[in-house]
Amino acid sequence: MAGHMDLQWLAPAIVLGLTGLLLLIVDSIDPRTRNRRLLSGISTAGALTALVTAVALLATYGDLANAPAKPLGESLVVDQMALLFAVIVASVTAMVTLASYNYIADHSYQAEYYALVLLAATGMTLMASANSLATVFVSLELASLPSYALVAFLKKNRGSVEAGLKYFLIGALSSAVFAYGISLVYASTGSLLLSDVQAAIGGDASGLLGMGVVMVVGGIAFKTASVPFHFWAPEAYEGAPAPISGFLSSASKAAGFVIAFRVFTEAFLAVSESAGQFIVLGADWVLIFQILAVVTMTLGNFAAATQTNVKRMLAYSSIGHAGYVLIGLAALTGGGPGVAAKIEAGQFVLAGSMLHLFVYGFMNTGAFLFIALAEYWDVGRTFEDYTGLGRQAPLASVAMTVFMFSLAGLPPFGGFLSKYLLFGAAVDSGFWWLAAFGAVNSALSLFYYSRVVKALWIDDRPESKKPLSVGSRPVGIYTAVMFAAVVTVVMYGFFGPLSDVAVDAAGALL
Repeated sequence: MAGHMDLQWLAPAIVLGLTGLLLLIVDSIDPRTRNRRLLSGISTAGALTALVTAVALLATYGDLANAPAKPLGESLVVDQMALLFAVIVASVTAMVTLASYNYIADHSYQAEYYALVLLAATGMTLMASANSLATVFVSLELASLPSYALVAFLKKNRGSVEAGLKYFLIGALSSAVFAYGISLVYASTGSLLLSDVQAAIGGDASGLLGMGVVMVVGGIAFKTASVPFHFWAPEAYEGAPAPISGFLSSASKAAGFVIAFRVFTEAFLAVSESAGQFIVLGADWVLIFQILAVVTMTLGNFAAATQTNVKRMLAYSSIGHAGYVLIGLAALTGGGPGVAAKIEAGQFVLAGSMLHLFVYGFMNTGAFLFIALAEYWDVGRTFEDYTGLGRQAPLASVAMTVFMFSLAGLPPFGGFLSKYLLFGAAVDSGFWWLAAFGAVNSALSLFYYSRVVKALWIDDRPESKKPLSVGSRPVGIYTAVMFAAVVTVVMYGFFGPLSDVAVDAAGALL
């Protein structure tokens, strides 16, 4: 399969991209169209088609771990990790486009909105397959540029426009840093292909290369909202339409991490058979990720605990979860004596991070879509505004309760198993202290997640707040919320096969 020119391997990205172009064609034929069913239907159908295609490829071609497909030469590679993350992106995209049917019902430029979502998803899917620093950067920009416009989509909302401008300026700066880091790596190695970069480094690492690696880390840290490159996230998530907040904090974050997994394991990591260990190339990026993991999860959770706005709380919570996922890179070089033991340990800890991103894609997107539902009803954004909502909208509130407890890592939800596997793999790799930081921060997160549940079901509504008036049940948002909740619960029973896929995906990298 290596070197095969069959474009079926890129089918999920091709479907998403063609769907985005189809929406633009529909808009060019009828620029003033307000046919919400047509636009949302095309978008959701395209995302679901991409999802089914990715799942079919993942299930049918189980031998990709040993022979990854390279449909366009060496610049793109399709293996189990690429297909797994295509599933994540397509799933989140389908939920977001479905919920947007109701959320942007009264807004103009709906065709452009859906096209931007689909084109951003195309870039995120390609990020999972990027096998060259050039394709990494191009796919990253394809995902980023539509995101800037989506954050500022609510043009009459000053907060949305301001958040979009801040996101764009900080994003442009981070892209410049990332591109400069790539140029330094190229200057030091003479290649942009990940495998060639690794071969060119060998045992020698110049200061120029080390600086390039650090800049690449910085660019990826921005995309994943990791400290200290996180400050854009609360503003962007709060100002953006709630479905877009879920899209960026789930699909975009997963795409940022998939770049990190592939780039650092294939370009800046080597195995020394004689020494019986991994060799970190370029700079000690493992140490950098260890520091980033601890600081990111701690700052994110402590900041979330101080918020009164539910949307900002979820934004800072998203930063905390980025810290958990960073454990996959921070504990990568641990394990017992011998190369085989270290590869196995690294494989499991990396799989733990992938699984957490998979589960997070559903539970976090669902939480933001519940906020979209609250905004649709004009309930408000603070914890106090949510008081009594459990009695007015019990089904949606049950779903939100599932999301909160799963994000906190409580059984019997998917978030518990993904954290258990991730922290357990870190302990097995010898990095018990990273798992300890993760466990303590998870315990802290239960405080602010339970505040939402308490407001929904237990607290009495303050007299200063207007009485709740829940109107119609928007079918698009409701369906997306319930789908996310069902998957979050049902995933507990299918975690075994899912973890096998993640372990195989990680094994393709190490």
